[in-house]
Amino acid sequence: MCGRTACSLGADNLRRACAYRDRRGRRQQPEWVRGERYQPSYNKGPQSSSPVLLSRRHLHQDADSSERVLMDMRWGLVPSWFKNDDPSKLQFNTSNCRSDTMLKKSSYKGALLKGKRCVVLADGFYEWQQQQSGGKQPYFIYFPQTKDAVDEGTEGDEDWKGWRLLTMAGIFDCWEPPSGGEILYTYTIITVDASKDVSFIHHRMPAILDGDEAIRKWLDFAEVPTQEAVKLIQPTDNIVFHPVSTFVNSIRNNTPKCVAPIELGAEKEVKATPSNKVLLGWLKNSQEGSPQKKEKDLPKWKSQFIHSSSPKKTSADILQQWLGKQGEPAAKKHKA
Repeated sequence: MCGRTACSLGADNLRRACAYRDRRGRRQQPEWVRGERYQPSYNKGPQSSSPVLLSRRHLHQDADSSERVLMDMRWGLVPSWFKNDDPSKLQFNTSNCRSDTMLKKSSYKGALLKGKRCVVLADGFYEWQQQQSGGKQPYFIYFPQTKDAVDEGTEGDEDWKGWRLLTMAGIFDCWEPPSGGEILYTYTIITVDASKDVSFIHHRMPAILDGDEAIRKWLDFAEVPTQEAVKLIQPTDNIVFHPVSTFVNSIRNNTPKCVAPIELGAEKEVKATPSNKVLLGWLKNSQEGSPQKKEKDLPKWKSQFIHSSSPKKTSADILQQWLGKQGEPAAKKHKA
């Protein structure tokens, strides 16, 4: 499942990180719709707002359906047919939507068949592993990062060089209060069976769209029909993860400590060093203590975390550098 995310980029950098090519091959950055409402956070939960991508045609009927916009939407889908004046009175949880029932349940079917597909953006998401002791260990799960991920470049750069955002498939809907008032945009994150390498943490995971072509097909509802688009909803192995502190358990906590790697069993934050020896050693130990696999059995993306004679920067190492550059997001100044 997916019940907590982080999205710490500022509004301008979020646009740059979502640059794409439209149907004519032109390089574009999606425009913000109500961008002033967006608040970065290291700890977002259901009922909070998060940035999503959607086709511009949902807002302007004569727009090119390949063009994208960014919008801050509330997490937890409220169906357009809901009749109560208070959306919080919805009697069921709609923060996640199972892929195997999304075309059956009335909460999602209507919106999905109307093409209301969106991409939910995040640095990554949190998941909790049930422990034999009865407690739960949180993990942060995200796309593998390149060595350039700490370099965001400048506004004029054509290509974004910062953190690669996790892009999750979602469904959105528009709800208007029966007695009148502002339209409420809400979304749900589609979930699938967890891929083999993260199933030891939890048996479900978000449907992740890996690459711009998958994003394009999911968003362009005018060109890609529903029955074709749903084929994109599959588990992915192209993710990495590390354990984080139970500090993230409280939704009120919103600092880089939420995503910082820790040593399992120590609640001790890992400090990056020039040689990366401490971090790489921790990564090796945490892998050996998680799923019971031998080093030769580890997938290629995991093997990069194992000690070698000349260690390279890993995604967790890059995360440490990135956190040092980012500092705390602006949202921390405003308590919910």
